[in-house]
Amino acid sequence: MRIVTILYLSRSKDNQVEKSSLIYVAGHRGMVGSAIVRKLQAEGYTNILTKTSSELDLMNQADVNAFFASNKPEYVFLAAAKVGGIHANNVYRAEFLYNNLMIESNIIHAAYSNGVKKLLFLGSSCIYPKLADQPLREESLLTGELEPTNEPYAIAKIAGIKLCEAYRDQYGCNFISAMPTNLYGPNDNYDLNNSHVLPALIRKFHTAKINGDASVPAWGTGSPRREFLHVNDLAEACLFLMLNYNGKMFVNVGSGEDITIRELAETVKEIVGFEGEIAWDSTKPDGTPRKLMDVSRIQNMGWKHAINLREGIAAVYEEFQQTVTL
Repeated sequence: MRIVTILYLSRSKDNQVEKSSLIYVAGHRGMVGSAIVRKLQAEGYTNILTKTSSELDLMNQADVNAFFASNKPEYVFLAAAKVGGIHANNVYRAEFLYNNLMIESNIIHAAYSNGVKKLLFLGSSCIYPKLADQPLREESLLTGELEPTNEPYAIAKIAGIKLCEAYRDQYGCNFISAMPTNLYGPNDNYDLNNSHVLPALIRKFHTAKINGDASVPAWGTGSPRREFLHVNDLAEACLFLMLNYNGKMFVNVGSGEDITIRELAETVKEIVGFEGEIAWDSTKPDGTPRKLMDVSRIQNMGWKHAINLREGIAAVYEEFQQTVTL
């Protein structure tokens, strides 16, 4: 069992999240949102509000305003977003920018208009400049050009951060932001057209193993370095921040450890049990050379990740075999 020493930051008594507080988790069917719901339930929170996309269109401002006005949630985890890997980000550029801008703008404004006590906005490590100094510090935001392949998504997430800051500055809203690193875990997306690198590798190696293929194609050179965090660790961090952090500056959330994509592929290959070769396609984009988060801010508050990457991938692969139909 991991012992965490919690640093309680200044907060008013009426900003405590009670077990019976009405908590809205936007995007509860996604990997992040579902992990947050599981964490809240495990911690004994009994009044969790969720809506599917068919029940509530988060891109419809009037519907979102009506939802907040009728339900009056006290706390909000804003985990809803249109997400995808390098390919999806690069191809569906307008959708990634427009959809995410609409979702976050509608929810943040409705939270302000309806007196939400506290909101946590979930961003992404892609907000940082492509060539920012490593590890990525929160202060590096907007100090250089973004990675072109996911610029629309990054701009949308930066806008979400700035919305939270602006509503805090102008209206005194306790809206905070967390920037997670690359995530994996239950309810991940294994669609090869728009998935992230880790689930894509799991699916590719598993399919190749079943089909008896001699090799598995992989994008790029394998040289970029990436950091990965199990989504259950992120959910714990989100609740930690909701309970203990009220600052204006957004907070990085990650493991503080990275590996090359080549090392990741070899690890997944071994866990899956694929005995063929990896065929690296250097004509495909690598993306940002390195993305390692400086997580000293949240670690100094008393939070640290608990799930080892190899153990986490093995657990995810077990779930994949039981739940994903090829």
